[in-house]
Amino acid sequence: MNIRWPVDSDLPELVDIYNQAIRSGVATGHTQEFENVDRMNWFKNHDQSDYPIYVLELDHKIIGYGSLSPYRKGRQAMRTIAEVSFFLDEAYSGQGYGSVLLMKIIEDCPRLKIKTLLAILIDINEKSIGLLEKFGFQKWGHIPDVIEFEDKTCGHLIYGLKISGIKDKMG
Repeated sequence: MNIRWPVDSDLPELVDIYNQAIRSGVATGHTQEFENVDRMNWFKNHDQSDYPIYVLELDHKIIGYGSLSPYRKGRQAMRTIAEVSFFLDEAYSGQGYGSVLLMKIIEDCPRLKIKTLLAILIDINEKSIGLLEKFGFQKWGHIPDVIEFEDKTCGHLIYGLKISGIKDKMG
């Protein structure tokens, strides 16, 4: 298993994994799948020196990825807050790979001068909620009944984690 920075040729596999999340109906608010070109700006707006994408490989196959994004970009007082996102190929879900990926992202926050992580997710995404809580994230907010899919209405959750002192909590 390896976690590395992405290269341009990784984009199709990252898009495929994200499209799996869209099809799941619980992992993202998008309802239509993306083409590679649709995600090019997202891909190019991440850089390992500030808001990275972390590619998770197993036997040279990409099985997941995570990313950090600015929270309320351009607001200087919020520059030490980042939004964390993570996605796994559905064939590898529930096998501990999400934990490895989230651990790496959390451990990288001091290098990036990130003091607070936020995860903003759909309230029916039980797998992600469980993973976040495993790493000490706490529910900081809930906006009920604002996400409308064709067959259901869901809420938005905000989970947060203060990075300072996290090493003590995680052992």
